[in-house]
Amino acid sequence: MSTTQSERLRELVEPLVSAAELDLEEIEVTRAGRRRQLRIVVDSDQGATLDACAELSRVISQKLDESDAMGDEEYVLEVGSPGAERPLTERRHYARAVGRLVRFQLHEGGEVTARLLGIDDDGIDTEVPGVKGRKPTARRISFDEVAKARVEIEFNRKDTKKEEEA
Repeated sequence: MSTTQSERLRELVEPLVSAAELDLEEIEVTRAGRRRQLRIVVDSDQGATLDACAELSRVISQKLDESDAMGDEEYVLEVGSPGAERPLTERRHYARAVGRLVRFQLHEGGEVTARLLGIDDDGIDTEVPGVKGRKPTARRISFDEVAKARVEIEFNRKDTKKEEEA
């Protein structure tokens, strides 16, 4: 049997998240004044919609009410998606970010911002944008080289689907 509250919560919540065809990304319990906050982050290859999060929140809330996983203290339950600038820590995160601009911090030092083109078991295929009229260049980054990676928000990116249709 699990010993920590986090493990008990994971055992309770993970089957419910899987049944909703989502991936459990994170469970976090924090203090917010006199109350605690239980934050559950979920995602999928298609993303986690607001409706899916709301329904999952109802299901999890009911299950928590039936169990003693949160104890007797009051708590607030928050179920949501990881957000736009989420860190990439699992291979599935990289797969979901294909086509997006990603900032890589490398173990050897230095930083690379590049468009993620694809991944395989050994690493990541990227395209580093050209600077001052130069053409973009391909770069292969192995998973072992990456210290941190995060999706970058692009406000002025051209819609490539519209360009391809034109």
